[in-house]
Amino acid sequence: MTTISNLCSLLFETVSSYETNLQTLLELINRCPKDSLVVAGEVCLTGYDWENFEAMLDFAPVALPRIQEASKNKTVIVTLLERDNEGAKNFAYVFSDGKVVRKQAKAQLFKFGDEHKYLQAGSEDEVVLFEVGGVKMGILICFELRFKRFWTALEGADVIAVPSWWGKLREQNYLTLTNALAVMNQCYVVCSDNLNAECNAQSGIITPFGTEKRNGDATVLVQKFDKKEIKKMRRYMDVGIA
Repeated sequence: MTTISNLCSLLFETVSSYETNLQTLLELINRCPKDSLVVAGEVCLTGYDWENFEAMLDFAPVALPRIQEASKNKTVIVTLLERDNEGAKNFAYVFSDGKVVRKQAKAQLFKFGDEHKYLQAGSEDEVVLFEVGGVKMGILICFELRFKRFWTALEGADVIAVPSWWGKLREQNYLTLTNALAVMNQCYVVCSDNLNAECNAQSGIITPFGTEKRNGDATVLVQKFDKKEIKKMRRYMDVGIA
């Protein structure tokens, strides 16, 4: 079973070629150390390419097995648009050691980006803790970061992943919220955005103490994962999180 010793946030530009984006993602996953949790930006394989909506959905079954193969000895979180029996949704997939271990649909769609015109919302009940390799995790997909009830739902997490396609105009909101999430929940936060002009591009990793590292010019940012730091912070500042 894969363990998690490192946290990795990715940052790259999504271009018009879905296949090129997939190749970039696979190369960056390969660059991450063994036993890493790797988080990619929201819909990094296609962007929100509404003019080619069906093509975006058709690319999901092409990409999924290749990402699954790349996840051997690692845990990888990627979001993509995919059909299900209710229509189309934005799914976060968690791959670990060559297997799909979780699939979670985005529960809060971003109306400013017309998501509600094309996609079905997932259930808020899916925003819960799950475990991979003895590490308690949660996922907030982009806009979900703004809803405090989800922060409460993920209380007790060791790591919260935030894959995002977050607007440049609201960059400070993103920085404030991701930093506060780590401090409030006393956990690691791995947030990954995209390098496109419309995005804030503030991928980064925040520790349970609130120390932030942002990718800057790095396509891959690596931070050691230390569960003792979580326990230490929760003992030092006891706010009732187990």
